[in-house]
Amino acid sequence: MLENLEKPTNPTRDEYEGRLPSLRTSLLNTQFDLRQAPFPVLILLAGNDFIGCNAMVNLLHEWMDARYVKTRVFGRPTEEERERPRFWRYWNVLPANGQIGLYVGAWPQAAIADRGLGRISRASFEQRLDHIARFENTLVDQGALVLKFWLQIPKKELRKRVERAQKDPDRNWRVGENEFTIYENWSRFLPLAERLLKHSQDGLAPWQVIHSSRERHRNLEVAETIQARIQQRLESPATSPPPNPPAAAAAEPASCAPDGALGQVDLSSSLHREKYQRALAKQQRKLRKLSLLARTKRVSSVLVFEGWDAAGKGGAIRRITGALEAADYRIVPIAAPSEEELSHHYLWRFWRHLPRAGHMLIFDRSWYGRVLVERVEGFASQEAWTKAYDEIRDFEGQLTDHGIPVVKFWLHIDPDTQLERFQERERTPYKKYKITDDDYRNRGRWNEYCLAIEEMVERTSTERAPWHIIPANDKRFARIEVLKQVCAALGRVT
Repeated sequence: MLENLEKPTNPTRDEYEGRLPSLRTSLLNTQFDLRQAPFPVLILLAGNDFIGCNAMVNLLHEWMDARYVKTRVFGRPTEEERERPRFWRYWNVLPANGQIGLYVGAWPQAAIADRGLGRISRASFEQRLDHIARFENTLVDQGALVLKFWLQIPKKELRKRVERAQKDPDRNWRVGENEFTIYENWSRFLPLAERLLKHSQDGLAPWQVIHSSRERHRNLEVAETIQARIQQRLESPATSPPPNPPAAAAAEPASCAPDGALGQVDLSSSLHREKYQRALAKQQRKLRKLSLLARTKRVSSVLVFEGWDAAGKGGAIRRITGALEAADYRIVPIAAPSEEELSHHYLWRFWRHLPRAGHMLIFDRSWYGRVLVERVEGFASQEAWTKAYDEIRDFEGQLTDHGIPVVKFWLHIDPDTQLERFQERERTPYKKYKITDDDYRNRGRWNEYCLAIEEMVERTSTERAPWHIIPANDKRFARIEVLKQVCAALGRVT
């Protein structure tokens, strides 16, 4: 496909300059209209014409309002980026709804470079292509408009650039290390580029391949496509399915089905106070040693706490942090998304929190709200929360592939225990803030939550990131079980 790319006819200078005024006006007007739209735009420039990619960035900044274009040129990962899963650097800079993100190189160029220079195996390259496809499809599913341009020049043209730069580097300073590398390894890089383009061509974000040796043709093709595609999207009726109507609350909760994962939990498990104190001291000593070792070995970890209201998540988290140095962990409580968070994909706010090497990140509630609260309360459509299972498995898979253990807890109690704790909170002055009308309203949907939890556990408990369902009618027993699982997870990676 790339080797035999047909060379286009270049517009004359008069034709080119004649089309620019209306194009630039349309681009600015479209960009202004986009600012109020409920979707973001991602423009990706990649290919073997690095000079062309940089030239297009400069032109788009000139032809549009650069204040509202979020531009990133991705080179080699920084130290901070290397400490996190590979796609963190991309998730972290995604544009919000109504904004344009302009990216150069990014995930496709990195995959080709890593394979072409022998930094990853063929199998790892194919796995990377799968991650790329899932990443792009996830963004499109959420509503993003993803426009991808591959700017290609033939080997003969690249050779001329390299030879001119070798003869007169001061005059041809734009030809950099990337051009020399691709020219010297043409036979290796070209098949990899072909494979990457083919892999995503049938996806939700196909490539537009442009013969880039004709500059005027390239400039018009890219800019006119951007303007037309954004305008087309702005004029299209909204296609997102409506959220589910919230189900009517039941009068009184019942226990979960006995044949499910929750129904098989032995909620009678308990621990005497004296035995608990000895076990707590032992497990916290062990956790402290493991956390210091994790810091030394620069191993990160992510803990996820989910559970019924009043199940004891906060108490369990405090017993973990009581064993750690304050600088080694961070707790992120997850509430209803902010306006900024709602303008991004729902996983964005979790990607951006991922810890640096050697640190522990604790989520008090998490991305599982998509398949629990949003499902039951009707905030997400069935299509949206059904897709979330695959998105969550991929997200957690990228963490574990990077060497970050993901330890997930569901703290389970029965309805009677929950009611007792609600009433205790109402009687205790310093706990009154913990109880709201929503807590009682959620109790009325206990059975619906049971079904959602069972499906969540079944579809997202994997070998490397399993769910730990903790009996929590007795808080002391639950805290020790949580500590044991955290120690076991850290012990396996340190």
